[in-house]
Order: sequence, then structure tokens, then C-alpha cells
Amino acid sequence: MSDAIVTKVIEEMNKLPDNLQQQVLHFVETLRWQPLQTANNAWDVLESLTGTVEAPADWSDEHDHYLCGTPKR
Repeated sequence: MSDAIVTKVIEEMNKLPDNLQQQVLHFVETLRWQPLQTANNAWDVLESLTGTVEAPADWSDEHDHYLCGTPKR
């Protein structure tokens, strides 16, 4: 990796609040220590993303509320 890229990443990281810096660190560590797997289909891609996005606990029940702003049920 070039020094320019490393410098840019560090500059951008310094602009983030601590909690986001921690999330970026976790992401980078995940990339580093887990081998990349080739997905066979869309389901494999979706399965690989399971649990990687933080969302409200009622996301699956209230997705219309969060995506479109409809009233909660």
C-alpha cells in the first residue's frame, strides 16, 4: 500500500468520532484475518452480510417505518 493511501486513511479516521473509529478498526481487522470467499450467488452474499449492520431491534418488523417513514404498527 502506498504511503499516500495510508496517510489519507489516517486523516479520514482522525475526523471520525471514537465509536466510528472503533467500527472501522473492527472492519479492517475482519478483512485482514478472514480470507475472502467467492460468493456463488446472491444468497451467499446476503448470508455473508448477516449481522454486520447495526439496526434497531425492531428493524425486521418495522422496516417500512425506517425506510419510508410510515407509522409504526
